[in-house]
Amino acid sequence: IVLSLIISNGVLTGVYPASPSSWLIVVIAIMSTMYARIDPSMGMIDRIKTSLPVSEFMTVQTQTVLSAILFATGLWLSFIFLLRYILKALLSYHGWIFESHGKMSFSTKVWLCSLKSGYLVKLLSGRRPLLYSFQASLPHLPVPSIDDTINRYLESVRPLLDDEQYKQMEIVANDFKKDPAPKLQKHLKLKSWWATNYVSDWWEEYIYLRGRDPIMVNSNFYTMDLLYVIPTHRQASRAANIVHAMLQYRRKLERGELTPLRALGIVPMCSFQYERMFNTTRIPGIETDFVQHLKDRKHLVVYHRGRFFKVWLYYGGRHLWPSELELQFQGILDDKSESQPGEIKLPSLTAGNRVPWARARLKYFNEGVNRASLEAIETAAFFMTLDDEAHGYDPENIRSLDLYAKSLLHGKCYDRWFDKSFTLIVYKNGKTGINTEHSWADSPIIGHMWEYVLATDCFHLGYTAEGHCKGDINKSLAPPTRLQWDISKACQEIIEGSYMIAKGIADDVDFHDCLFNEFGKGLIKKCRTSPDAFIQLALQLAHYRDKGEFCLTYESSMTRMFREGRTETVRSCTCESTAFVKAMEDESTTNEQRLALFKKAADKHQNMYRLAMTGAGIDRHLFCLYIVSKVMGIDSPFLKQVLSEPWRLSTSQTPQQQLNLIDTQKFPKYVGAGGGFGPVADDGYGVSYIIVGENLITFHISSKFSSTETDSFRFGQNIRQAMLDIRALFNPKEKKM
Repeated sequence: IVLSLIISNGVLTGVYPASPSSWLIVVIAIMSTMYARIDPSMGMIDRIKTSLPVSEFMTVQTQTVLSAILFATGLWLSFIFLLRYILKALLSYHGWIFESHGKMSFSTKVWLCSLKSGYLVKLLSGRRPLLYSFQASLPHLPVPSIDDTINRYLESVRPLLDDEQYKQMEIVANDFKKDPAPKLQKHLKLKSWWATNYVSDWWEEYIYLRGRDPIMVNSNFYTMDLLYVIPTHRQASRAANIVHAMLQYRRKLERGELTPLRALGIVPMCSFQYERMFNTTRIPGIETDFVQHLKDRKHLVVYHRGRFFKVWLYYGGRHLWPSELELQFQGILDDKSESQPGEIKLPSLTAGNRVPWARARLKYFNEGVNRASLEAIETAAFFMTLDDEAHGYDPENIRSLDLYAKSLLHGKCYDRWFDKSFTLIVYKNGKTGINTEHSWADSPIIGHMWEYVLATDCFHLGYTAEGHCKGDINKSLAPPTRLQWDISKACQEIIEGSYMIAKGIADDVDFHDCLFNEFGKGLIKKCRTSPDAFIQLALQLAHYRDKGEFCLTYESSMTRMFREGRTETVRSCTCESTAFVKAMEDESTTNEQRLALFKKAADKHQNMYRLAMTGAGIDRHLFCLYIVSKVMGIDSPFLKQVLSEPWRLSTSQTPQQQLNLIDTQKFPKYVGAGGGFGPVADDGYGVSYIIVGENLITFHISSKFSSTETDSFRFGQNIRQAMLDIRALFNPKEKKM
């Protein structure tokens, strides 16, 4: 049944925006015209007929019918390609994103009307689109012009350079523009014609998979549980409901039954990244890693107190019920057996440098029980840790979220399998979270799944009054299986070496989670400005106060309006933002002047964000030009300098309410806390933020203890004050706190 549904939905996606039934309609229409002695094919049916072989089984009448069916099928397929071409042309229009709120040009109205009027689909398919229905209709990411990219780059570094440095940069950039830029651009455009996306494959390979440094902290990111609520404090029960909800989501994902996300509720986002969410592992290599993705896997591997357990997720062709999963996980918690030699810290191989892990994998995990056990982990649906610590938000402990974040980001450095697409962590007090490997997808993808899981856990599955999972228990289920290991002393030394490297990285992470609840999205919108622009300008002000200087700032934006699009960079430190910050620090500047500069800087930021979303960003273009230059053996001082510039302030917004499954007005406590990532530069900050509902913004701030220039808690305080000071611009009666 499942296979037939997957095939059926695959067919529906393959012929979208038409439907299989429309083929039958076309065939019947063609056959009807033939019986009426009308030839709509203008002789093509006769030509097809004469090309068919004549035999005792192929009568003239059979030839005629078969020819008509073949012609009708060709006509139907041509119609599908025409519709897709029209839809792709419509989706290539991005004028709407640059228009002011409440104002709409005539061209945008015509475009919107074209999409809304049945979306060219309602009249044609008669069914709602599936997750991958729009993939073939999405436009390809365009290659920006060299002139636009160079000009925007120079504009982005102007506030960071003095006059002499800027003149020198102009000379280097203009030299690059003359040669070798045209040659590199030509090859890049050639790639864009045949590749689905000219950036994404190189981005995955060179930014993620070729990196030889540890991925723990440096690449992986985390996502937190609900901020205020723990539905049950029973560890096994919470784990069971979460796992069951994940299996439900995976089933919808495999069948393509999830609704594709759409900007404005109309423009579809690319769904490519969802494909590798489950049954996926990053496999280490000597020179480069690769991502191994498998089809439906029927087991899960659980780590608890230094031991690995294999848990089957199916029974009699169905998913295990939450109550049955609870029994399995409780059995693991109650198991008093000791870990085997080398087993406790085995996962630290995935936390250390990639080359020692790759060599150890080839030498010590290539046969026998080690190979079988490692294969069980790498082919599992995902990895889960039943953690022996308790974490979560405690309003009486200002650092509770800091410890929670650090635990999700790196744990003990040996209790998460950092190579799995994601590791589910369930703490002994029932709190949960996720650690995600970054190469296969970006945070909105895992966030989409996590929203579904938390809503299903709390509002659909639920718990008994005692905190157990609901439902009967099948006591005939086979218990979890201990994975066996034979880890030699030499291998244990490698494991210990990886652990020490990982521990050094983890101990250096200075994390602070800041809950800003003085105001939120609701009040910012009343100021008639973008919440993201408001926060980014607050970050610029906070950073200047924190370190006394401006820096190259990275903000991640998505490019999923294009096929296989991932991210682009918004360079948030601009001439306009620095002018605003300086005005805020200059006591002689009036409130009106500051407000005018703020609005100008906010407008500039919004325009840059829109350019990035619509394929006109600069950093992915420069990155790809650099890759082409390396492949062609061309040395470019300009590209080398651009790619070596450190991002001392790296920021990202975590999306929320992608599915709108929880009514936060009705259930204000059921809000997520977002997630975060490690510091990008040794002397810089990493800041992830989530705008929660109308009155809360959560900041996840990371830096390194080893840097004398940074302090995550101090930066959090500076962010809070910057937010309040900008708010006061719109209400001068408010005083600085």
